[in-house]
Amino acid sequence: IAAKKVLIVYAHQSSGSFNAAAKNAAVEVLTAQGCTVEVSDLCAMSFKATATADDIKGDLKNADNFCYLDESKLAWEQGKLSDDITKEQAKLAEADLVIFQFPMYWFSVPGILKGWFDRVLTNGFAFSQEKPYSLETFKNGILHYCGFQVLAPQIFWAPALVDAGELAHTTARPAGGEDPVLHCLGLF
Repeated sequence: IAAKKVLIVYAHQSSGSFNAAAKNAAVEVLTAQGCTVEVSDLCAMSFKATATADDIKGDLKNADNFCYLDESKLAWEQGKLSDDITKEQAKLAEADLVIFQFPMYWFSVPGILKGWFDRVLTNGFAFSQEKPYSLETFKNGILHYCGFQVLAPQIFWAPALVDAGELAHTTARPAGGEDPVLHCLGLF
């Protein structure tokens, strides 16, 4: 793998979890391959999971009828988004590869990661309203809609049964002919 900038968005509260071990293995393997790896540990950062008017610095365009979609776009254009959002957007903009590492909660991502999607992938930065909704967009979801090239997931079934010593070896295997970049450690 040519040296790349990798962002791992990590959403698990326990440093002793399988998800933490998978994240640590990804950092180790990718660093050994010459990549620069940055981790956004959402729980350690106490990342705010709710998209609210507090995400906008200064006056709102329409405080009486707050619309996050419109207000966050205007704030992005004017450089008035909260610092935690702009820091994550900068990391995302510089990344060649993004890995989302998280446990499945009720067939979805943990709330803190959903909040990261809601707050970081803002109108203007990650998508535009000019892009029409379509059945294809509906099928593929958030990441495709925002223009990501999404690789096949690497899913770990019954991680409690996996020996921690085998984790790095397991995650470094290529899947479906793609680079053995830990291409998506249990994610998108």
